[in-house]
Amino acid sequence: MIETEIDLEIPFHDVDVMRVAWHGHYAKYLEIARCKMMDLIHYNCSEMEETGYVWPVIDMHIRYAQPLKFQQKIKVRATLVEWENRLKVNYLIFDAESGKRLTKASTVQVAVDIESGEMQFFSPSILFEKLGIPQ
Repeated sequence: MIETEIDLEIPFHDVDVMRVAWHGHYAKYLEIARCKMMDLIHYNCSEMEETGYVWPVIDMHIRYAQPLKFQQKIKVRATLVEWENRLKVNYLIFDAESGKRLTKASTVQVAVDIESGEMQFFSPSILFEKLGIPQ
C-alpha cells in the first residue's frame, strides 16, 4: 500500500465571505496529495503520458464532516487502495494541530490509451512495474 501525507494552510483566495473553504477547492487539495503519492513510485502525470496512458478521474466522493477555514493548517493523507483495474485512492483531511478528522474522500481513475482513446479494463503492466508488483 502506497501512502503519503501533505501539509497545507487554507489560503485567503480559497475561502468565501464566511472564511470557509469553497467546496470545489477540496478537489485541488486531494490532487496535490495524490500527485505527491504518485511521485513516490515515479509515475506522475508526465510519466504516465510518456508510457502512453492518461488516467482521468471518473469518480469522486467527498464527505464534508467539518469546514476548512481560512489559515487553518491541515494534513491531507492519500492512500492507494486499488490498482488492478483502476486507481482508487482514499483520502483523509484532518486538522494539523488537533488531529481531528475534517473530510473523508475517494477518487477513481482509469487508464486510457492515448493513441486509441480506449479505456483499459485492466491497469497497464507499467503500473505494476512502478508498484513493484509481479504480474
